[in-house]
Amino acid sequence: MATIDRDKVRKDFGEAVNMTPAEIEKWLDTKDSRAVGWKGEHGDGEGESVGHASGRKIIAIKRKKVADLTDGDYDHMRKVIGYVHRHLAQRPKDVEHSHWRYSLMNWGHDPMKEA
Repeated sequence: MATIDRDKVRKDFGEAVNMTPAEIEKWLDTKDSRAVGWKGEHGDGEGESVGHASGRKIIAIKRKKVADLTDGDYDHMRKVIGYVHRHLAQRPKDVEHSHWRYSLMNWGHDPMKEA
């Protein structure tokens, strides 16, 4: 596996994830958060979505010291960066109450916070 630039990954992750851990936690507790996302990895289509689980991982990563970040954390950070960038390119006309926004928020990015 190629060596990754951890400084760049942390910088890009910091830009992609524009919600605080507290904001993400509060969001993940909502009905709207649980209503969106793909649940296919869980076998029966039930339970927590991939994005919802990602939000919990993002909270844990953001609360760690840089020195405590693992290879798995960096892998997840790269996954988050890719997801946010891909989905931002699919922006709908009505953002505020869209499943598109809710899905991004599960991944730590609230497009309504953009300037």
